[in-house]
Amino acid sequence: MKDDDAESSTSLLTERSTALEIRQSTDSGEEKKRVTSGETMVPCSTQLFWLFVWMLNNVLVTLTNKAAFAKVNFKYPYALSAIHMSCNIVGTQLYFAFSKTKQKQLDGKYKRSIIYFSIIFALNIAIGNTSLSYVSVNFNQVCRAMVPVLVMLMSIFYYGKTYTQLRKYSVLPIVFGVALAVWGDMSYTYVGAMYTWFCVLLAALKSVAAGELLTGDLKLHEMDLLSKMCPYALVQICLASLLTGEVSQIWGNWDVIMAGGTAPRVILFSGILSFSLNVSSFVANKVTSALTLSIGANVKQVLVIAISSAYFGDEIGPVHGAGIIVVMLGSFAYGYVSANRL
Repeated sequence: MKDDDAESSTSLLTERSTALEIRQSTDSGEEKKRVTSGETMVPCSTQLFWLFVWMLNNVLVTLTNKAAFAKVNFKYPYALSAIHMSCNIVGTQLYFAFSKTKQKQLDGKYKRSIIYFSIIFALNIAIGNTSLSYVSVNFNQVCRAMVPVLVMLMSIFYYGKTYTQLRKYSVLPIVFGVALAVWGDMSYTYVGAMYTWFCVLLAALKSVAAGELLTGDLKLHEMDLLSKMCPYALVQICLASLLTGEVSQIWGNWDVIMAGGTAPRVILFSGILSFSLNVSSFVANKVTSALTLSIGANVKQVLVIAISSAYFGDEIGPVHGAGIIVVMLGSFAYGYVSANRL
């Protein structure tokens, strides 16, 4: 009788052990699947919150920069970007001074990764400003609508991430809708087209590289990434400002720029917003994915068109209206697919 009980207990333990191994194997497989597909286990409400914060910051920075260029006559994009980088450096140092978060010490390999990322970051600004001198705004925006496709291709072929067929198909209506929504004057030069597509490539590369630094092997805190990247980017952007003659122009117009104190306030406010934008961008990238963030940029682009048209009373043509509707429906479809991990 005792032998039967012992045998029964052994059998029960074996069954439990086998069930545990199967469960662990399944969990491990699911986790691997989530990692390779670029998904996160962050609650959907948190993802939506940071996407909203990032989008709001993006719109505010765009409007403030336009005010700096048009209203207070500070038409120096590289100098403005250099001020943005300076504000980001100050902001990150204040954060680390008053928080318990510790900065990571990086070895040579990861330091090089930060330098490469800063070059991508600075080139994205420089090439973006240059391309607009050769192509229409509409051509630039239509090309930028392709960023999510490039992000997906880079993630698949370079980082080995996988996406379901539904996820891939749900991206296409958003890209097509943005192209319709911004369609208009498509004038360009061959040089301008080359600059624009290089800028689109850099935008996609920046999004993917940031996601990898934040969630890959290094797993940098967003403030840590900013504090390490911004000094390198500041030097590069200052060099661009110097080489394009902006520094000498600012020096020659110093009294005009400082008159009344409006320009310094607008520029400083723009710098503070840029810090908030970069932080929210990195957090949104971390809690969602580089692909979702690039799609959010497309949706933001169309929302700005719709809101500004409604505010200023501009008529939206049938093609542009159809594009806006397609983007909205496509974004809901993508959100549903992402939320349900289909």
